[in-house]
Amino acid sequence: MPNSALTDLSEEERFFFETVRRFALDRIGPHVRRMDEEAHFPRELITEFFELGLMSINIPEELGGQGGSFFMAALAIEALSTVDPSAALVVDVHNTLVTNAVSNWGSDEQKRKYLPKLARDTVGAYALSEAGAGSDAFAMATRASDRGDHYEISGRKLWISNAQEAGLFVLFANLNPEAGYRGITAFLIDPSSPGFSVGRKEDKLGIRASSTCELILDSCRVPKENLLGEEGKGYKIAIETLNEGRIGVAAQSLGIAEAALDHALQYAQERKQFGKPIAEFQGLQFQLAQMATDVEAARLLVYNAARLKDAGRPFLTAAAMAKLVASETAVRVAAKSLDVFGGIGFTKECPVEKLYRDAKIGTIYEGTSNMQLQTIAKQLLSGKSKILPS
Repeated sequence: MPNSALTDLSEEERFFFETVRRFALDRIGPHVRRMDEEAHFPRELITEFFELGLMSINIPEELGGQGGSFFMAALAIEALSTVDPSAALVVDVHNTLVTNAVSNWGSDEQKRKYLPKLARDTVGAYALSEAGAGSDAFAMATRASDRGDHYEISGRKLWISNAQEAGLFVLFANLNPEAGYRGITAFLIDPSSPGFSVGRKEDKLGIRASSTCELILDSCRVPKENLLGEEGKGYKIAIETLNEGRIGVAAQSLGIAEAALDHALQYAQERKQFGKPIAEFQGLQFQLAQMATDVEAARLLVYNAARLKDAGRPFLTAAAMAKLVASETAVRVAAKSLDVFGGIGFTKECPVEKLYRDAKIGTIYEGTSNMQLQTIAKQLLSGKSKILPS
């Protein structure tokens, strides 16, 4: 698209975004409040995700997928998040973490076996975090042992999104603890495997409809052919996959911020105080203008990171910046939007109340804001990221 702005969408991209958003409004919108209260995501909606192709955006057509770009996945996550960030998270984890990991690191046999399933009806989950391994992800205590004709894994994973719905887990364990992080290895785990179980579901502040559970592995038996990549290369798989996943979280945060601002703009023009709409008061106008500017800045960073990824160009710093700014913007804009609503904003009937709760996780999962700052600083100080145009 010559002479176009970074945020301009092609005709195909615009149609895709509008289709996903319309689906979200029509099919998910009526159930958002109930799903949040019940902390449950209906399986029939996930089935519709598969039917619409939202769970196979990056999977090649010859393996049953849509053959779309990473940017298209980011657009889907953004569009869903404007209606329900929990729905977006189901799609996000599946596309940006699980299918990407299998596509980038799986053997040809694994791709032929798992990608059609992930495109058709099998939800994916990504199991890295543990009680003592959050930001320090490689401090994991889960252990894998080579038993000759199979692996055996024991340990616990915490805060695993999609855990209740998943039919495939990308799971990390240390096969050689003496080697430190170089012993970490990735495996493809079937939830029906002996010794594997999904444990307690977390009772969360936000994104409540998305399941977040512990995983319990008690001498879980894993076939040798379920090794993902090479032994001891799990840390590399985790790092590179999470670098991409950060863009997905940023897109989710962008959608939250857009939705919160949209609600605030509408309400400010409807609500009257002192004989006129509150949107006519300059103090509120300035707040809305600042929120809109912050949202646009976040959009530029998110779109840039996703397009760099698709172009095969370095995107590590761009992804970290996008996640940092978009997640912080979502929290700030949701809070300010709630202020616009005043007292009613603090009640469950106000849609911004839920967005306010949903926004916070964006500054925490897949790398806290401090971890993003650390990543950006390392890239700057190493000379890998430039300040001046080049």
